[in-house]
Amino acid sequence: MCGRCVVSRGGRRRAPRRKTSVTSKGLLLGVGVVLAGGAVAVGVTVWPDGAKETPGGAASTAAREAPVSEEAAAPAPSPTPTRTYALSKKPQTIPAVRGFEAARGPGWKPAEGGRVVVRNGALADEGKLTAKELGLTYGGEAQSRAGDVELALTGTKPSVSEAYTLTVKGGKVRIAAPAEAGVFYGTRTLKQEVRGGRTAPEGVVKDQPAKPQRGFMLDIARKHFTAGWIEDRVRELGDLKYNQLGLHFSDDQGFRIESTSHPEVVSQQHLTKAQVKKIVQLAAARHITVVPEIDSPGHLGAVIAAHPDLQLRNAKGVATRGAVDISKPAAAKIIDDLLNEYADVFPGAYWHLGADEYQALVVSNPEASYPQLATAARQKYGSNATVKDLATGWLNDRAKVMAAHDRTLRAWNDGFFRGGTVQASKSLQVAYWTGKEYGARPPVEYLSAGRKVVNYNDEFLYYVLGEPNAFKYPTGQRIYEQWTPRVLRGTTAVAAKYDGQILGGSFAVWCDLANRQTEAQVAAGVRMPLRALAQKVWDPAKPGLTWTQFKTLAGRVS
Repeated sequence: MCGRCVVSRGGRRRAPRRKTSVTSKGLLLGVGVVLAGGAVAVGVTVWPDGAKETPGGAASTAAREAPVSEEAAAPAPSPTPTRTYALSKKPQTIPAVRGFEAARGPGWKPAEGGRVVVRNGALADEGKLTAKELGLTYGGEAQSRAGDVELALTGTKPSVSEAYTLTVKGGKVRIAAPAEAGVFYGTRTLKQEVRGGRTAPEGVVKDQPAKPQRGFMLDIARKHFTAGWIEDRVRELGDLKYNQLGLHFSDDQGFRIESTSHPEVVSQQHLTKAQVKKIVQLAAARHITVVPEIDSPGHLGAVIAAHPDLQLRNAKGVATRGAVDISKPAAAKIIDDLLNEYADVFPGAYWHLGADEYQALVVSNPEASYPQLATAARQKYGSNATVKDLATGWLNDRAKVMAAHDRTLRAWNDGFFRGGTVQASKSLQVAYWTGKEYGARPPVEYLSAGRKVVNYNDEFLYYVLGEPNAFKYPTGQRIYEQWTPRVLRGTTAVAAKYDGQILGGSFAVWCDLANRQTEAQVAAGVRMPLRALAQKVWDPAKPGLTWTQFKTLAGRVS
C-alpha cells in the first residue's frame, strides 16, 4: 500500500471515482488508492475486526458512497498503512499435522505478558507444562486475551479420543479437543511450531492419529537403565505423540524392579518402586501408558536363579535355560504372585504377558524330550493334548490373572500355535515380531482369525545391542521410506482390508549384549528411528518431505 495516501475525515464515505488526475485531495477508497489516470490500485488489507476478504483477497469495508463536503475534502493526515499478510503455510512438525486451513494474519508467538489459560480445571497439568515450555505465565481458569494460549475441552463425545483442533486467530491460540490427550497433543504441535519457526502460523490445524497404539519398548532386564534416563525418554516420547512405553523388566539376565512378594528374585541393580512410580506418573502426565512385561514361561532365568527347583529339565535331566517347568504348580504360583503385585505398580490399561521362545517347544519331539510336560498336558486337557497345549493353557491362565485387574493383554506371536486342543484366549492381542521362531505363523493367519495385532516387525523396529544373530541397527530412513503399519513381517504389507485390525506399532530396544552401548549411545541411536516411526503411525499418507528434509526438520523442532 502507498504510504502517502489520504482518507476523508469521515472515514466511512467514499467519493465517486474521477478520471481527473489525483491531487492531495485524492481518496483511499476502502481497499484501493485512486491513482493518476483514474486507476484504482487494490491491495490486501487485514482488518482488526476480522472482516471477510473479497474474492480479490482484499478485506471488505462498511463504507458507502455519499457526497463529500468541502470540509471533508480538506487534506487529512496520512495514516500508517495497514500491514498485509500472505496466506499462511502448513506448519512443519513431527509427526506432521494431517489437516490445516490456511489464513492471512501475523500468526502467534510467545510474548511478554502472554499466558496459558484453561477453560477446564482438568487441563491444569497441560496448561502449567505448556506455560513453562513457552516462557509464559500460567493463568489458571480465565478468559483468554490477546497474546494468550487457551486450552479447552469441547464437551463432545470423541470419535477419536486423541483428536484436537488448534486455532491461531486474533493474536491468540486456542487448542480444543474432546479429551485431555488431544489437548496435550495440540500443545506438542504448538511447541514444535514455536521451536521450529518462532511463530505459530495463522489458521486452523485439525489433527488426529491414524493408529491408537504408538509405542516404544525398552528391555531393562538385560541392561539396567537409570530412572533419569527413562524419564528423559518419556519426555521425548510425549513430544512425539507416542502413547505407550513398554518395560520388559524380567529375563534370564536380571529382574529389575523392587519386589515385596519375592525380593529374592530381584537383581542388585534395579529400580525401586518409588522410582517406577515417578516414571509412571510422569508418563501419565504426557498421556503415555506404561506397559509392563513379565515374560513367561521362558525368559525366567533370574527367577530360576533364586528357585532352581523350578527349572525345566529334559528326560536326561539336562536343565533348559530360562524355562520353568510348567507342570509344577509352584512355578505358576510365583509368577502369579508377581503379576498381582505389579498390577498396583502399573495401573495402566495394558499388560504384556510375553509367552515367546519356550525352549521345550523348539526340540523335534517335545513329548519325548519332556515327558513330565506331556503327562501334565494329558491330565489337564485330555488324552490328545500335547506340550503345546500345556503352554497355551499356561498363557491363558496368566491372562485370567491379569484380566481380573481389568487389563487389555498381549503376547508375542510365537506364543500362539496352530491347531491343538487348547486355543489362546480370543481377547489376547498379538505382538507380532517375527516369522523366524518355532510356532510363528504368517500375520494373515492371526488377522484372518479376527485378532488384533501390534506391529513390532524385527526387520525394521528391533534395535538389538551388539547386533547379534544377524540383527542390524534399524535406521530412521528405512522406517520412513519403506515401513508402514501393514508391513508386519519382512518387507511385504498385508492387504489393506486388515488395516483396521493393526492397532499400531512399537519400536523395541533389546539388550542382548548389554555392554555394547551406553545409555547415551542408545539414546542417540534410537533418535531418528523414533521420529520416523512417530510419523508413520500418526499419518497414513506418504510423507510430504524427503528423508533429508525430515532429518533437517527434526534438528529444528525436536
